[in-house]
Amino acid sequence: MKKKTLGKSNIQVSELALGGMSLGTEEKTARAIIETALEEGINYFDTADLYDFGLNETLVGTFLKPVREKVIIATKAGNRWEKGKEGWTWDPSKAYIKEAVKASLQRLQTDYIDLYQLHGGTLDDPIEETIEAFEELKKEGLIRAYGISSIRPNVIREFIAHSSIDSVMMQYSPLDRRPEEEALPLLQEHGISMVARGPLAKGLLSTNWREKINKFHEKGFLDYSAAELSELLNGLENKLSDSRTLNGLALRYILQHEAVSSVVAGASSVSQLKENARAVKEAALSAEEFELVQTLTKANQYEQHR
Repeated sequence: MKKKTLGKSNIQVSELALGGMSLGTEEKTARAIIETALEEGINYFDTADLYDFGLNETLVGTFLKPVREKVIIATKAGNRWEKGKEGWTWDPSKAYIKEAVKASLQRLQTDYIDLYQLHGGTLDDPIEETIEAFEELKKEGLIRAYGISSIRPNVIREFIAHSSIDSVMMQYSPLDRRPEEEALPLLQEHGISMVARGPLAKGLLSTNWREKINKFHEKGFLDYSAAELSELLNGLENKLSDSRTLNGLALRYILQHEAVSSVVAGASSVSQLKENARAVKEAALSAEEFELVQTLTKANQYEQHR
């Protein structure tokens, strides 16, 4: 599988990353999915201390331990579980981040984290203090690079201006093109990589979208009504060549932008993982295919989440 450089670091990540959130808590299933990912050429694994109260990190760390030097492990911090684990609070303080990284390292069974990410962020945060924590962790050798997971353009601008982030994780797909006008050009200008999450728009951009669409009957998806989704997806599917699938179109569309290094897709089964890997290996989009997506989909805007 093709690899790309993450920001200005020397980290090479596969175009498809395995998102850990869908792995579940059953060890046998998680092991099979992770081992299949490795067989498919995926070297980039994304998790977070928030997922399954840290168990996700434990599973990822356990099953990647034999190949630790060959893989890129990314995790996130900033969400702090409350006592009783009934909910969590946001804590981007320097003290908490430096405490959280130690717990993540222990669960991941590793001496370092390749990419450590702030799991959110607002303009009300003590951003300078947060950046200081990540910079210190980098100097201490506990992390190789750091980034943020945020869809807020103004927060992203603050980190670009005051930190040495190498990546920004954002929701991005042909149905959610909000990053295109503001974020992607800015990231490209500064040599920062986007890591795209939600690339298949909750399964709407997959070959079995008809089985998923009923879930969007009432609320639609972003600024698409259910009726618009059906019309759009049918239109895209009908105009695809025999060698192109809907999920392949979606993944290749995202990766067409130079600022995007990888797409992070979750998988709850081996078959789903294999289909994601197959789709990302489809050929790059032709000019006609790229124009098709741009013409039929909406150029969504960030009206909130500033």
